[in-house]
Amino acid sequence: MRVVLQRVTSASVSVDDVVVGRIETGLLALVGVTHTDTSADAEFIARKIADLRLLRGEASVADTTGAGVLVISQFTLYGEGRKGRRPTWSAAAPGPVAEPLVREVADQLRQRAVTVEMGVFGADMQITAANDGPVTLILES
Repeated sequence: MRVVLQRVTSASVSVDDVVVGRIETGLLALVGVTHTDTSADAEFIARKIADLRLLRGEASVADTTGAGVLVISQFTLYGEGRKGRRPTWSAAAPGPVAEPLVREVADQLRQRAVTVEMGVFGADMQITAANDGPVTLILES
């Protein structure tokens, strides 16, 4: 599992011009799933997202009242562009494998009392984020 994590002062995701998820202070988590990922990977990633001290004052989202995480499925994180001009997505898990694991990341965060908003799996989403810092980190399980 691969995650691009960005500290934000606000972030939202829209589908067909309708906002389906919005957070204020917190983290935007773009989550990619590959073929070999399991529930253990989802739990590891959720724990890292919740506990990493990335917010101002070296706080984590688990420690900060009002902080949230906007979870967005992002299969393109497993894109490969080394050869030719057309990227390949063969390392990305198919939807029936990836969707439950992305949801599991969100559910694991909620079990840690983190406020979670989500995009719509497989939808054409527009994401707006106000990066804070900027602070961007790549996580892998």
